[in-house]
Amino acid sequence: MFKSATAVVTPRRVVAVLLATILSIHFLIHTANSSDTLQVQLASWSFTKMPATHSNNSNSAAPVKSTLATLPVPSSTHSVAYNAPPSGRANATFVFLARNSDIDGVAAAVQSVEDRFNRRHGYPWVFLNDEYFTEQFMFRVRLLTDAPVFFGRIERDAWNQPDWIDEEKARKGRLKLMSQRIIYGGSVPYRNMCRFNSGFFFKHELLQQYRYYWRVEPGVKYFCDLSYDPFKMMQEQEKVYGFTISLMEHKATVATLWQAVKEFIEQHPEHIDPNNALDFVSDDAGANYNLCHFWSNFEIADMDFWRAPAYQAFFDFLEAKGGFYYERWGDAPVHSIAAALFARRDQIHFFRDIAYRHDDFEHCPAGEQYAANRCSCNPDTSFDYTDHSCLRRFENLFS
Repeated sequence: MFKSATAVVTPRRVVAVLLATILSIHFLIHTANSSDTLQVQLASWSFTKMPATHSNNSNSAAPVKSTLATLPVPSSTHSVAYNAPPSGRANATFVFLARNSDIDGVAAAVQSVEDRFNRRHGYPWVFLNDEYFTEQFMFRVRLLTDAPVFFGRIERDAWNQPDWIDEEKARKGRLKLMSQRIIYGGSVPYRNMCRFNSGFFFKHELLQQYRYYWRVEPGVKYFCDLSYDPFKMMQEQEKVYGFTISLMEHKATVATLWQAVKEFIEQHPEHIDPNNALDFVSDDAGANYNLCHFWSNFEIADMDFWRAPAYQAFFDFLEAKGGFYYERWGDAPVHSIAAALFARRDQIHFFRDIAYRHDDFEHCPAGEQYAANRCSCNPDTSFDYTDHSCLRRFENLFS
């Protein structure tokens, strides 16, 4: 006959049960008090692609997704431990601001960058979002690269319209631009993005350990192999800002921006570099803004330049004006004007050999660079010397 399970109770078993209960209670208390620490640890992990599995069975189950992807990422109030870059690489990363709904364009952009450059270098990726990234988003991104990948959430204060903004004034400004059919004229999220990219992205905890960044956006495409490391070139040649496309801004979106810039220059002449590139953004020695700017959806730049006192004072000055919301000041003109004023002109670099397309605008190299780098774009469609391009103004700085 079998004895009942409850019939065998020994002193040793009682002690074991009590010990297990005490340890369980201690674990629950410790976990409740250290959730923030757990989030930081997860955020600092580098997520890399798992080996692919193959099956001839068309009904095989979908890949199992990491349970780490369902856990929240930290807010930017935490710190992430510094990891020195591997030998031979610059202290740099890709920066990608995206929404979960952008995943198809994100995947295409990451694959383009990896295929043309990063599969040979392994620079990390940092993805930022004003919401938590979904498990599907993170899973699909990780499949595309063997490089470390980090996902972060943007704090509300760095993203949302500040409480001190006069909403009625801002609403009238949006309606005015909408009546002129200005792209994103009525969009508050677009203004949030411009403000964040102007003054906050380089302060995010996931970017604190890096100096250089390469900005990538959903749906962009790269058409040529890149045979050298642009991050190392920026470092070795002391460049602070690099671009591929330059064009003119909609005047209505920056109606009062230049007046604010002139006020700042008058109050802070000490920040203006004597070998500046003012002639790129002004045709009359600074009296007026000619609307030229570097198109910042592609930029390779030095975050220490944005973190420096000159730019910090400049952004704070512009922020106090409210123009990001009362008009539609973009990060492209803000970055461009700052680079033109606070850096030496020879610290701004035109990446002639990086073939790049965003929406309807494309830069495509010609001549020897085209053939040497296996380019697939059409040089005849390059925006470089069209009527609305500002490239000639930039080149004239050095003639």
